[in-house]
This record gives sequence, C-alpha cells and structure tokens, in this order.
Amino acid sequence: MTKIARQFALLQNALKFEALHLLSAIFSSEYSTLLHDALRVIQNENWSNHMRDGVATILQNRVAPAEKFEALILAESMVSIKGEGWLIGQINLPNVQDPIPADRCLLLVLESSRVEVAVLLNELAYSKYEASKSSSSTAETIISKQQKVTIVFSLVEKIIKLISNIGETEGHLLDENTFIKAINGLNETIGVVLEYLQDAKEHGQKVGNDLLASVRLVGSYLAEAPVACEDKITELLGYMLSVEGEHESGPFYSVCFLLPMLCQKTMKIEGCKLLASSGGYKAVVDCLMKLIEQNRNGVENNGCIFLACDTIMNLLKMEQITFSEDESTFISLLKALALWTEKTNDQSVVMMASSICTLIFDMTSENALLNHPSLSSSCLDSLSRLIARSLASWGQDMSDAAKADMDLLEIVTAGYSRWADRFPQIQKAVER
Repeated sequence: MTKIARQFALLQNALKFEALHLLSAIFSSEYSTLLHDALRVIQNENWSNHMRDGVATILQNRVAPAEKFEALILAESMVSIKGEGWLIGQINLPNVQDPIPADRCLLLVLESSRVEVAVLLNELAYSKYEASKSSSSTAETIISKQQKVTIVFSLVEKIIKLISNIGETEGHLLDENTFIKAINGLNETIGVVLEYLQDAKEHGQKVGNDLLASVRLVGSYLAEAPVACEDKITELLGYMLSVEGEHESGPFYSVCFLLPMLCQKTMKIEGCKLLASSGGYKAVVDCLMKLIEQNRNGVENNGCIFLACDTIMNLLKMEQITFSEDESTFISLLKALALWTEKTNDQSVVMMASSICTLIFDMTSENALLNHPSLSSSCLDSLSRLIARSLASWGQDMSDAAKADMDLLEIVTAGYSRWADRFPQIQKAVER
C-alpha cells in the first residue's frame, strides 16, 4: 500500500491513473474496514502525505469526472483513517518549486465535493421524478447515485467538523481568507441539499435513505451555524422532521439529526414559534419518548435525550406559546417521564424530567389528568414522587450534582408554587 501511495504521488504519466484506480478499488472493497484499522497503526506518515499529494494533483487538474470521484473516495477514506486534519498539510508536487499552501487539499476537496453534490442530486432527482418509471435501469441508477452521494456527504460532514474545530482553536493553520472560502463553499453545498429536499417535499416523498442522509448533513451544518439558510429552514423544518429512512416505522433519526440546531434555535422566541407553528414539536416529543424507551432497554444516548429535553423545555418556558389544544401529546410525555425516572438514581435525569413535568402541569390540573383515559392514578403517583424527590434536594446540604442543576431546581420550585393547589396528590407527597 505504501509503495502504491508513493507512485500515486510521484508519477506523472498513465501509471498515476493506474495507481488511482487500484487504490480506489481497494478502499471501496468489502475489506475496507479491516484495511482502515491496519493503516491506522502505521507509524510512518510518508504514505498518508503521498496520498494527499496524489489526491490534490488529481483534483486540481483536468481529468475525467470518474477519476475526480475516485480521488474523492481516497480523500474520504484518508479522513476516516487519519482524521479531518489530514486535509490540511504540506503538499509536495513533482516539478513544482514554489511552496503550495497547506490548505490547498482542503479547498480542492471541498470544491470538488460541492460540484459532485450538485451533479449527483440533480441526476438523482431526475431519475426519481422525471425518468421513465418503466426503465429497467432506473432503480439501479438511483442506487448507484445514492451510494456516491453517501461518500461525498461523508466528506462534507467531515469538513464541517474540521472547520468547526478550527474556528474554536487559536493559532490554527487556516488564514481568514481560506476560512471564508470554506464557509461559503459549505453554504452553497447545504443550499443545494435544501433544494433537493424541497424537490422531494413537492413530490410528496418523505421516505428514503438519501433524504435521511440529506437531513443529517443539513443538521450537522446547522448545529454549527444555526442561523444559516434561515428562510429555507423556516420553509422546510416541518418536512425535514417528517423524513424517514427506508427501514424506519416513523420519523426518528431525522429528528435526532436536527436536535442540536433545534435546541439552539428554541432559545429564542422566533425559533419556538417556528417549531410550534410547524407542528415539529410533536416530532421532538415523539423522538424523546422513543429515546427514553431505548434508554430503559439499555441503549444509552444521553446526548440526544438531553438535547430533546432542553428543546421541549425551551418551548414550554416561552409564555407567548400555548399548547392547551394538544393535551394528549404532553400527557403521553408525562407517562414516559414517569417511567424513565421511576428507578433511576441519576440526579440530572430526575431534575430534567421534573422540570419538564412542572412546566406541563402549568397547562392542566390533577382532575384533568385523572379524567384523561390514557393516564392512570399509578402514573400520577409516580409523578408525585418525582416532584417530591426533586424538591427534596433543596436545602443547605445539597450535593454537587444538585448544585449543578440549580436552574432546574428553580423551575420546579417556582412551578410548584404556581400550581400546587391544583395538584393535591403531589402536594401531599411533597409535604409527607
């Protein structure tokens, strides 16, 4: 492998392309995962530098589109093996005396990926919505395009991560001009992906791994730039929250991918209004309930759970927004929160759940809950114990965990003072 990488970098004839084809085939094979693991332990960095030199040479020259895509396959594999930092590094090309900027490979990969995304999504949309359905090759074409989209999406997502990390690091290798070019390139790419989702929405398409991958990429970018593409996001948010993968029984992963952005957006009233008016809050509640169910079955995903909790809490705290006509959604959530906390000793879980319950109780009463057919008296018992447990942490001898959750404790204590007289059973549990 190291010898082929060296030839790929240094040769400037037809053999260079033979090396490209061979490397691309190797990294695309069913053994690629094992290969990645083996290459990660190689101490000598020369081979990875050679790979960067070769990829940069291919991408900056006029070569066939298929060969440029093979170079992107190599770039995606190298980033998977060496990390996003591989995209930035000294490039040494034969017969080139002047030093080449260390960010050249990054910009070449980003620009080539942007072009590929635009071309592939355009072709994919045509194959799905315009081409003759009777064509026997249509299904194969769609699958082939989707596989290629997966590769370039992966590259773009890794570049998003790289740019985000660089933006948080002092003394990084990118100058301001390169940083702006990268941001502009990412903005254009995400814009193309949003247009693809818009097209799918107009054709009534909600199910597809390509659509789910598109939502994931958009979510990755908006997690770092939540105010980007605001007009398009406003238009498409409800749709994106309804997208399903081919083997899903309902929207779940699409919501998970968008939670980091939603959590940030709902810190402001405009974001809350958008999520409420689009009906997207129901998808977030459903997602949280599924996450809680997974958690109770031993699948931990605390990052997503707390993002969903924070998003819902941001919504409920906004006094300008009411959900009085959607009682069933929040009663289902109360039941899930009661089950989640019944056997946990995790103080952060107790405080988060009790805070959400407290805000929901503002909208209802004990009698209304007991008269609801889907909420049992035993569930209200669990909720009473939950509120009592959270309020019991108030005092002089609070644990470090309780002190860390002081803002949540304040929500519970303030809420309890507002509605305690409407919930005699909870009041009794607290005073016991």
